[in-house]
Amino acid sequence: MPTTAEIQRLFLSSPKYAVVGASKDPSKYGTRVLKWYIACKKDVTPIHHKESSLEEIPTLKTLKDLPSPTTASVSIITPPKVTLGILQEAKALGVPALWLQPGAEDDEVRQYVNDNLSDRVILGGPCILVSGDKILESLTR
Repeated sequence: MPTTAEIQRLFLSSPKYAVVGASKDPSKYGTRVLKWYIACKKDVTPIHHKESSLEEIPTLKTLKDLPSPTTASVSIITPPKVTLGILQEAKALGVPALWLQPGAEDDEVRQYVNDNLSDRVILGGPCILVSGDKILESLTR
């Protein structure tokens, strides 16, 4: 079983990223996470079922719309009931790594992760906005 640090490195070594939970509201954490990827010059796609673009980047409606979901790490910043469905979709698509931001989980989500995705999900840990820069820096050493 990989450690959280190993999953974080796997997550941030991805060639592509998707963010589920960004919106047009710049104060929301999902939007702040999307902007972090943009600032880090990462190839990021926002996933949003209603908006056609966020932060001037075209959105996709669902994870299954990603051209290659098996090469994209996914940040999830959604309410727990939404998170569960995203995790189920990600499992079916073979998404290699997922980072659930604090607040995106509840007991049901934690149980699903423990039973199905514990080798590729960052859960209950720090926010990518807190730890992401340091992890990226460690990858370049």
